[in-house]
Amino acid sequence: MDKKDTSWGNVAGWYDELLENKDGTYQKDVILPNLTRLINPQKTDSILDIACGQGYFSRAFAELGARVTGADIAKELIGIARIHSPKTISFEVAPADALTFVKDATFDKALIVLALQNIENLQGTIKEAYRALKLGGSFYIVLNHPAFRIPKNSSWNWDEKGNAQYRRIDAYMSDMRNKIEMNPGAIKEGEKKFTVSFHRPLQVYFKALTKAGFLVARLEEWVSHKESNPGPRAAEENRIRKEIPMFLLIEAKKI
Repeated sequence: MDKKDTSWGNVAGWYDELLENKDGTYQKDVILPNLTRLINPQKTDSILDIACGQGYFSRAFAELGARVTGADIAKELIGIARIHSPKTISFEVAPADALTFVKDATFDKALIVLALQNIENLQGTIKEAYRALKLGGSFYIVLNHPAFRIPKNSSWNWDEKGNAQYRRIDAYMSDMRNKIEMNPGAIKEGEKKFTVSFHRPLQVYFKALTKAGFLVARLEEWVSHKESNPGPRAAEENRIRKEIPMFLLIEAKKI
């Protein structure tokens, strides 16, 4: 597959508007606070933001004093990142599995947020992160939770008899690739853009990390912060929302 098939460059403007100007996003209210807690950026840290998009997380960590470099395959997103960001952040156009501008053992920490699930070359991407990190460095991966958010094979359902909401999972162990809409909410058919999402069970990620030489040091599961509007199902929806995590965090260390 051509790497461009999974680039988010053709929805760069929509994605930038979502992250920068919309309140209540998962990136802003769930992922960023948790990542900041774990990464704990310091002035002595050099951080590599892989598949950085328009630089949302790169800027957040640079504001805390870290030296940050971001890379993304989409030149459109890198262009926006450079406009938004201070010159202290370096941005490069490069695919996650071929960070040719990075020298070996350069960074203290690396991250890839909600992107690894859209990259076909999983092993190559993890191998590049390993190469870029110094010995003892940490790699932070944030995914749509592979056990509960499976494109076209998971959904919310309502049990009328039990008056309960539940998560239906129709497949999990099989590797899958699915065409998904990149900009949900587009009104006109011609405005809709699509990419490919790769579902992999948890063991695939763990095996790929250990094969590259990483030691998995931490796993966290993050739930949605959203609340339902008042209604007969609101209490149950809010309850189950806190029981089924949306995101998975894996921290792996280079040993």
